[in-house]
Amino acid sequence: MNRRPLPLLSRRDRLRIAQVLIVTLVLVLAVPGKSFAGANLLSNPGLEVVDSTGFPVCWEQSGWGDSTHSYEVTHTAPHSGKNAMKVTVSKITSGDRKALMLENPSCAPNVTPGHQYDVSAWYKSTTPNTVMTMFRHDVAQGWVYWTDLATLTASTTWKQKTVRTPPVPANTDQVVWGVTIYGVGTLQTDDYAMVDATQAAPGTSCSAGPACTAGAWQVMPFNSPVRGIHAVVLKNGNVLLVAGSGNDPSAFAAGTFKTAVYNPRNGTFANVATPADLFCAGHVQLADGRVLIMGGNKDYPAADGSHGYKGLKDSYIFDPDTMAYTRVNDMTAGSWYPSATVMGNGDVISLGGLGEDSSGTVATQYFDSSEERWLGLNEANQTWSFWGLYPSMVLMQDGRLFYTGSHVFGNGLPGTGASIYDYNANTITPVSGLQKKDERDQSMSVLLPPAQDQRVLTIGGGNIDTNPDANRLTDIIDLKQATPVYKPGPLLPSGKLTGGVPQTAAQGKMYVSAVLLPDGKVFETGGALHNRADPVYEASMFNPATNTFTPNMAVDPVPRGYHSSAFLLPDGRV
Repeated sequence: MNRRPLPLLSRRDRLRIAQVLIVTLVLVLAVPGKSFAGANLLSNPGLEVVDSTGFPVCWEQSGWGDSTHSYEVTHTAPHSGKNAMKVTVSKITSGDRKALMLENPSCAPNVTPGHQYDVSAWYKSTTPNTVMTMFRHDVAQGWVYWTDLATLTASTTWKQKTVRTPPVPANTDQVVWGVTIYGVGTLQTDDYAMVDATQAAPGTSCSAGPACTAGAWQVMPFNSPVRGIHAVVLKNGNVLLVAGSGNDPSAFAAGTFKTAVYNPRNGTFANVATPADLFCAGHVQLADGRVLIMGGNKDYPAADGSHGYKGLKDSYIFDPDTMAYTRVNDMTAGSWYPSATVMGNGDVISLGGLGEDSSGTVATQYFDSSEERWLGLNEANQTWSFWGLYPSMVLMQDGRLFYTGSHVFGNGLPGTGASIYDYNANTITPVSGLQKKDERDQSMSVLLPPAQDQRVLTIGGGNIDTNPDANRLTDIIDLKQATPVYKPGPLLPSGKLTGGVPQTAAQGKMYVSAVLLPDGKVFETGGALHNRADPVYEASMFNPATNTFTPNMAVDPVPRGYHSSAFLLPDGRV
């Protein structure tokens, strides 16, 4: 029997399951110049995310010829999780049947010409008439049949088949594949994987194609169940997404508070019971990998203007092992948009934010990690200074804190806009040099690698009150100096507005994210030209060794402004 598809038959003419591909907050970026062994390139590889018909998202029922067959998502003893795909052929005259990946840009994995990939699937089959089949997307010809990778032997128990592809042909940017059954029998599959098996030599980049120099984004074809107001990469590689009321007063009034944990390996989400409105809280990871969450939203602004946002005193620890929150003692003051910084001994300092009466919190709040409690007001050293909202604090090598000048909502603090805070000595020392300190609202600061160099980069910013065009300014400071001073860094590359319209040289971004990568560079992405408006799609790479930006990195197709975040996953993706 012919187990291959007819060369002239377009798969677009075969049966498709209707799919609604929803843009989610989770994107992945392939870092150029690196090959990360073990990074599964597939969307929904465990088949756990299903569409409205109940069929796995990013997979389709495919095949050709004359046969009596059925497709099923079975929940009976899958290899893992809750779902496996089952294809049964009870009669066949010609052709085959496949459970195949969708030829959709958001579902088909990106590939690099010349690279080889290890593909694998777990399966059970009553017939040896099965084969792993792969198609490729040729930039000139469209989707075409590529190769049959391997035949699968019959097996009544779950068995894994792994095979390496030939080198990807030139002009190929994506592939899809699946397991074909071309004889009478039943085939079950689960837990697919595809990893780049081509390792670049030390100091070299990948062989060819724009993904080697610019990276490549993949928009995941499913929706998050929560708004990711807060995000933390957990010790087990999953991602904690905390919404609370999610900036929704009606959800607050109803007491509907949400948290979810995202598993980037299989695209699944697990909902977590959320005890309070943790919207606009602060959070840090403790030494054992649990997450300390402090404050949150006690109330939204009153319609009559009698009060603004009110901060909670509540504090909780989220444990990734139990997937649950545990309450610790209350903070000494309400905290809405507070900072949270882990000290060298594992304790936590929280500064700034709004209190229970909507006024600025001036208390220094100190969490003793050994006792797992917030110290009383008189137990912690106090300067009674207001640090603003989400003041960006960096722990220095000598134990002091550097306030970078990055903050939110309006002007910076009075004075130079940056300072060094010594908790033990109760002193605050101004730091000069920060450019346009009242236009660094929603800027980003990051301690550059290696941390021992004690250099901090501050990027962009604007002002939500005066609302000028966001700036392209960067500032760099060497904290090892006896009297550290900010010095101007290179300008951010010019961004692009909606539709790819180039900006003038004077325009930059606020709400920018910066991510430290495994090779020591900093990837910056996302942002907006104005307060919660006019998204900027520019992305670039900063090299701390040369103090230069590499422009024209792959552009995130989704606008990322207010309350967006970007972070490094354990497998090297962003």
